[in-house]
Amino acid sequence: MVNSMQHFNVLASGLQFPEGPVALSDGSVALVEIQRETISRVSPDGVVSVLAKVGGGPNGLAVGPDGAYYICNNGGFLFQTIAGFNRTRAGVHPDYTSGRIERFDPRTGELRTLYDRCGEFPLCGPNDLVFDHSGGFYFTDFGKNRLRERDHAGLYYARADGSMIVPVAYPLTTANGVGLSPDDSVVYVSETETGRLWAFDLEEPGRAKKHPHPSPHGGRLVCGLPGYQRFDSMAVDAHGNICVATLVTGCITVIAPTGEVLRQVMLPDPMVTNICFGGADMKTAFITLSGTGQLVSMDWPEPGLPLHYA
Repeated sequence: MVNSMQHFNVLASGLQFPEGPVALSDGSVALVEIQRETISRVSPDGVVSVLAKVGGGPNGLAVGPDGAYYICNNGGFLFQTIAGFNRTRAGVHPDYTSGRIERFDPRTGELRTLYDRCGEFPLCGPNDLVFDHSGGFYFTDFGKNRLRERDHAGLYYARADGSMIVPVAYPLTTANGVGLSPDDSVVYVSETETGRLWAFDLEEPGRAKKHPHPSPHGGRLVCGLPGYQRFDSMAVDAHGNICVATLVTGCITVIAPTGEVLRQVMLPDPMVTNICFGGADMKTAFITLSGTGQLVSMDWPEPGLPLHYA
């Protein structure tokens, strides 16, 4: 494994816990600011503008087949500063009611809730989402960390029109990032507190093959990091490698589908939370540094996997 610090450019500062970057065709980057409770846009010249005030805790963002933004809203986080870095803390936001999946139409300004439950069970803290080729999306529900207890997490699949939501895997532990293999046959999920990357082999959209015991939820373990390293969100490159934002260490960990850790790209923030790819050749990585409130970019040696609708 190679650990390296690469040159990067700071595109925007002063962001309030940025996450969920989406590279847009005009060179700008859409993202969420969890603490500011907004969908924001960073233009190529670094100007930050608010696209929508959504409330709660917008945590993940993706462009759907209809050109609208789809949002994982965790319902609201609490924050604290430790050693000069912004971090989340345990506890429930005073306005929290539930988590939800929302749709924002940038053409009309309409913001509406698509899902706030799966069957009889309320969503707790949706975190990240990714669309597949059929127009549906997988999303993780992180749960809620209260002062003395924590919800189970899960992986779900839903249709973009609000007509169907089903559980794919449950229970997980603090399920965070989610991504798809290049052929959409595998959905990957990163767990924060365990530092584990799981694979769910798909039989059809929304239905995974269940691996037997000792898998706690039917997933296939790809990789677990040593020491106290915690996973956040992810992106997949064109070769199928999974690039996972890694907390505490402050890096992007690049993991082969076979589980080998190929390298760690170090950054000067312990709260490296997300990555996406863009640019004409898909070899520009956009990375959120939430502890310092920055969006940065760097050249990436491999092209990223183009998303279905971005």
